[in-house]
Amino acid sequence: MKWRGRRGSRNIVDRRRVSGGRAAGGIGGVAGVLILLAGLYFGVDTSGFVDLGGGGSQQSAEVSPADERAAEFVSVTLADTEEVWADVFREQVDGPYNAPELVLFKGAVQSACGGATAQSGPFYCPADKRAYLDTNFFTTLEQRLGAGGDFAAAYVVAHEVAHHVQNELGILGQANQIRAQVSERESNEISVRIELQADCYSGIWARRADEKFDSLERGDIAEAMNAAAQIGDDTLQRNAGRTVTPHTFTHGTSEQRQRWFRTGYETGDLAACDTFGTDRL
Repeated sequence: MKWRGRRGSRNIVDRRRVSGGRAAGGIGGVAGVLILLAGLYFGVDTSGFVDLGGGGSQQSAEVSPADERAAEFVSVTLADTEEVWADVFREQVDGPYNAPELVLFKGAVQSACGGATAQSGPFYCPADKRAYLDTNFFTTLEQRLGAGGDFAAAYVVAHEVAHHVQNELGILGQANQIRAQVSERESNEISVRIELQADCYSGIWARRADEKFDSLERGDIAEAMNAAAQIGDDTLQRNAGRTVTPHTFTHGTSEQRQRWFRTGYETGDLAACDTFGTDRL
């Protein structure tokens, strides 16, 4: 991915040098570690249930040169999403796009949706319209999940921004309202549709970013497709030594995530990403 030398976003909130915090009423010890790992595998913010010690104090976090490079990369990628989605909204929504802020942190962070840790993975909080990311997740993505490369990392950023796009369009709020009123199985099914639509929107971003910035290089789409495959619910469950149980899926299978990303990339059309209006996910 060609990204160096382009502008960075002004919507970066850097909290990396102050880390810490403690979730009230948390679970600690081995149980806490297992819950955090479940959050990492399945993309769920479980940190609000976890207390691994350390009290409520904040402490300075060391920011390495690798952290700084990752932050620069995230800033450029976020700037790309701002320009792409402003164009898409102007052309397909006939309205303005209000870009989100992205909070960089190390170790732990507080959001309007509760506490989070690096182990929880990147997430989007609709309550404050911010995406949250510990750049160490890129290392996890490469070393533990087998999805390395700049464009795989860009896909992660684009996916969280896609949740903001859903929020701007009113889709996310409606879906979450319904999720709160139905059974766990039905809530999981809606969650899968939310996540697959975000994958499709990420594909739109990839297509439009390449058209606008000539940013893609040979192998980049393959990196994104590999990342989508590695974080499919079925693949994650198998790699965790668990039986694949579709009714517990919250993000979709590897095949589904790849297919919806490709749908967005090939069409560039918001209407083609209607995961809520199809019987074939």
